[in-house]
Amino acid sequence: MTMKPSSPTLWTALALAGLTALGALALHARAADDKKPAAGAPAKAALTVTVTQVQSANLQVRVAANGNIAAWQEASVGTEANGLRLAQVLVNVGDGVRRGQVLATFAPETIQAEVAQIRASVAEAEATLAEARANAQRARDLQASGALSAQQINQYLTAERTAQARLEAQQAMARVQQLRLAQTQVLAPDNGTISARSATVGAVLPAGQELFRMIRQGRLEWRAEVPAVDLAALKAGQPVLVTAPNIAPIKGRVRMVAPTVDPQTRNGLVYVDLPQPGAAKAGMFARGEFEIGAGSAMTLPQSAVLLRDGFSYVLRVGPDSRVMETKVRVGRRSGDRIEIIDGLAADARVVASGGGFLGDGDTVRVVAK
Repeated sequence: MTMKPSSPTLWTALALAGLTALGALALHARAADDKKPAAGAPAKAALTVTVTQVQSANLQVRVAANGNIAAWQEASVGTEANGLRLAQVLVNVGDGVRRGQVLATFAPETIQAEVAQIRASVAEAEATLAEARANAQRARDLQASGALSAQQINQYLTAERTAQARLEAQQAMARVQQLRLAQTQVLAPDNGTISARSATVGAVLPAGQELFRMIRQGRLEWRAEVPAVDLAALKAGQPVLVTAPNIAPIKGRVRMVAPTVDPQTRNGLVYVDLPQPGAAKAGMFARGEFEIGAGSAMTLPQSAVLLRDGFSYVLRVGPDSRVMETKVRVGRRSGDRIEIIDGLAADARVVASGGGFLGDGDTVRVVAK
């Protein structure tokens, strides 16, 4: 005989299962509610920061420029002798030389032979002059006695003057040959540094051929290209700090401001003396800053200014401790301070450092310095 379950027992089991499921759902909902932040609770701070404000500071007013380092003056050293063979070259590129130092010599044999020849001609002219003077003196002594005619006396006197002129001409030729002999030695025209050499031993060169090029006195200068709008502020004697790649900064002074401006670039050249160029070499590209005075400026620490996408930003802290990225325009720098030209109110609070770890809208906790 088949037995059927009683209806009360079945409904009791179903009711207990339903109550268990409802209890589980209630517990899950309560746990989810506990995880949600309470309404109106403050957001968690992303970072603890210190804040700063713009401060007035006295900064140097500078004009920045680019340009090349070049020789102050270059001297071209060539040959004055014509058609002589170059026998010796005594210096090379980079050598320092003194005024009057022998740089090269030409073979002097041809000139020495011509000097000997002209010396003989001078001796001959001197003997001829001595004879002519003796004859002229006798003619003067006999002039009153009438032993010689006036024509003969005039001939003797003319012969004396002719011999004198011939001797002077030969002496002048001797000086020319001595000068040519001296020109067989090529001398440095000034103290300086040899910057180029084209002299080759054995070459037979015409007069005027360049043998060496030298930087006079070893002096270098920086030729800065300055925009025309800034030229009026530059004067001779102003200090300049010049920097070139991989060498220490060089102190210089303005020597001269060019009187003209390039019509294509609208830049003018400013010549800056570099008394102690150090490792700088002619031909180097360099940057520099002209110090033209000082003035008051509103500044922030450089750590407070961020560079993003080519623009400068600061993180301004609002009353609700949220940061707002604010674009600013910057200017001069001095030490760890940077000038804020525009974009920030004087009473604004900005993150002093560590702004690179924050984003726009983040909440921060501000602490005193």
